Amino acid sequence: MILITGATGHLGNATIKSLLEKGIPANDIAALARDENKAAELSEKGVQLKIGDYKNYDSLKSALQGVDKLLLVSSSDLDDRLTQHKNVINAAKENGVKHIVYTSIDIKSFEGTAIPYVSQIHIDTANYLKEIGIPYTLLDNTLYADLVPLFSGEKVLETGIFFPAGEGKTPFVARTEMAEAAAVVLTTSGHENQEYAITAETAYSFSEIAEMLSEITGKEVLYHHPDATAYIEQLVKVGVPKENAAFFAGFGEAIKNGEFDTNRSDLAKLLGRKPLELKEFLKTIYGI
Repeated sequence: MILITGATGHLGNATIKSLLEKGIPANDIAALARDENKAAELSEKGVQLKIGDYKNYDSLKSALQGVDKLLLVSSSDLDDRLTQHKNVINAAKENGVKHIVYTSIDIKSFEGTAIPYVSQIHIDTANYLKEIGIPYTLLDNTLYADLVPLFSGEKVLETGIFFPAGEGKTPFVARTEMAEAAAVVLTTSGHENQEYAITAETAYSFSEIAEMLSEITGKEVLYHHPDATAYIEQLVKVGVPKENAAFFAGFGEAIKNGEFDTNRSDLAKLLGRKPLELKEFLKTIYGI
């Protein structure tokens, strides 16, 4: 049995969809969720529903019974994430899970990063996985292409892109293709104790993204890249909580510093084809 954590979230749900599309029987897939109601759609498809919480070890120990392979989607709850991940990994070990696939992050270095509050958990979890001794695979995910509209702003076609990313580049990948890569690793052999860069082969700056949007929409989209302080101040002025604005600014700084431009990619190898180009992805959102 394959168990997917975070099954009601975007990546977990997309991975289950990809597994089903690959012909894995629904009753051979289990979905871990905290809320049974939110997972009702998966249950209707025949996917086994397991109720569990990263913070509740006993619930995880029960949910992981009979599981052979596990996709551990990193916790979105920032409260002591390492303990949450250790709970899942320990419960997996206690139940004899044979393979854990973990969604990590692809950056140049975990030292000196502009987003330590995002990246540190991944190196800590990876180290614990190696220490615990269960065969593992690290999926070092770049930033979702799905985040481009969030970073660009709701009124991007009227006011342009306003984001402190300078001319730094990112090899954005669509979330669905990250999910497909996870499904491949979960259903094929030879991935134990491997680490894969889930990134596109080409990285793009936001000035290039602005050009893409201009071509797609026929409207001139400008790219404004203020410094982080000015960016935070502007977002706070329009009602964004300062903490949230600073969080987004951190990603902008990381992109500006080239942290995601790692110039490595295993995605095409895993998918068996060339990934979707960023411009083609953006057409699905901004195209007429």
